Amino acid sequence: MNILTLLIFSPILFGILVLILPTELRNISKHITLLATLVQLGISIWLYLNFKTGAAFAGVNREAQYQFVEKLHWIGLNLGGMGKMQIDYFVGVDGISIVLLLMSSIVMVIAALSSWEINKNHKGYFALFLLLDVAITGVFCSLDFFLFYIFYELMLLPLYFLIGIWGGAKREYAAIKFFLYTLFGSVFMLLVMVGLYFSVKDPATGNHTFNMIQMMNTANYDAGSVFSTISHRMLFGLPARTVGFIVLFIAFAIKVPVVPLHTWLPAAHVEAPTPVSIILAGVLLKVGGYGIIRICLGIFPEVAASGAFWLGLLGVISILYGALNALAQRDLKRLIAFSSISHMGFVLLGIASQTAEGVSGAIMQMVSHGFLSSMLFFLVGVIYNRVHDRDVYSFRGLSTLLPKYTVFVMIAFFASLGLPGFSAFIAEAFSLVGAFNSTAIPTWMAVCGSVGILLSAGYFLWTLQRMFFGDTQLKGGEIWKLALTDVNRREVIALVPLAALALILGIMPSLVFDKINDSVLALIQFIQIR
Repeated sequence: MNILTLLIFSPILFGILVLILPTELRNISKHITLLATLVQLGISIWLYLNFKTGAAFAGVNREAQYQFVEKLHWIGLNLGGMGKMQIDYFVGVDGISIVLLLMSSIVMVIAALSSWEINKNHKGYFALFLLLDVAITGVFCSLDFFLFYIFYELMLLPLYFLIGIWGGAKREYAAIKFFLYTLFGSVFMLLVMVGLYFSVKDPATGNHTFNMIQMMNTANYDAGSVFSTISHRMLFGLPARTVGFIVLFIAFAIKVPVVPLHTWLPAAHVEAPTPVSIILAGVLLKVGGYGIIRICLGIFPEVAASGAFWLGLLGVISILYGALNALAQRDLKRLIAFSSISHMGFVLLGIASQTAEGVSGAIMQMVSHGFLSSMLFFLVGVIYNRVHDRDVYSFRGLSTLLPKYTVFVMIAFFASLGLPGFSAFIAEAFSLVGAFNSTAIPTWMAVCGSVGILLSAGYFLWTLQRMFFGDTQLKGGEIWKLALTDVNRREVIALVPLAALALILGIMPSLVFDKINDSVLALIQFIQIR
């Protein structure tokens, strides 16, 4: 069996085991789920260590340069005079996807540890959790658009139920809002995907194909097809390729989320249980960024190049809007949700720069934010599980009550605001350097991005001062003092690796950059040539 196939589908085996457990043994579902994520993590580490670097392994628009590839005929349908429909099970990784695979595997382990707080319907929860794990991993490995779409849509179902059943008081509203927003983008993505299928032919077989790598090469397009660069077809008064880019971008921008398509995120985070918030912020948002890089830039590079200003503008708006909203929040979880919108804006700004520094910074930001947002939401969950309150003004002087917890909060806050020595500093610095050095977007966008960093320091430091320093004052009085115990062993086991990774990637960013560099350079060259 191919190693990527094992990585993608191994959680299914553990999920089946969870479902067939006798009712009296349902409590060990959490142990089985943790084991499943650890197995995946072990495979991801092996893939990372055995991933080859060099221009010959860049990937991007060259099928032969992807690694750990498996390509099998999956669905075949004879269409008579129109040829044959061929859909392949086609998976493989390049430098961009390998680091996101490893990041998502680590985050899923942390989410599994956090899931030990779930106290109802264990079998249903952990079975859905493992199904979500399959979908996330499949998205980062898929090189066939049809297969990518299946995994992309598969994420919707478990997330809808995980929020709608195990969430807070307004869980149904949050789950439905998330589902409708994401489905809206996905439906129109399907139309573009079908249009691309009928526009592209595999040069080896002459049949239409869903192969994303073939879609990146304009020589494979039928001259008169909708998305051909030669036909210059128009849709709704715009060039068809521009419409295709916009539709796909909206679908992925909802996931990022980019302002003004962000309104599902705060509601989903506030109502979701802690482990689902960790997955939403740590992994799901990165699926959106990955889709923009892999599909929008890969298939419509000339549209991305001509529309760089608008991508950068949306990135800047997200940075500033998210930061200003975070400053206004009293609910700690909402504060971190809006900070995620702000920090993911740097991803869009880096991508818009279309420079090696900017795109490298964008990918590093996705990896860094994956770890830091997971740590932040885990820390919020620690407090909420003890006193069921997240209002910033309900707490004061927590450092004297929870010294270990305070240390972890300080690490997470200072790392997230971009303190030198931590991963977010490297990510945001490279995104801004790329924006300053870019000819595709104006310099003032980089200046606005810098203002976003100042604002993030404001809301993180202000929150730290209000909640953790000064005389101890708690809304719940002595009852809360007794309930607010310091972090336990399970929580320390989850938090230490996240804190360590934020520091290690800040000191040794080459752990990411060495893997992605060849693919980023190939992508930039590909965009500039087109």
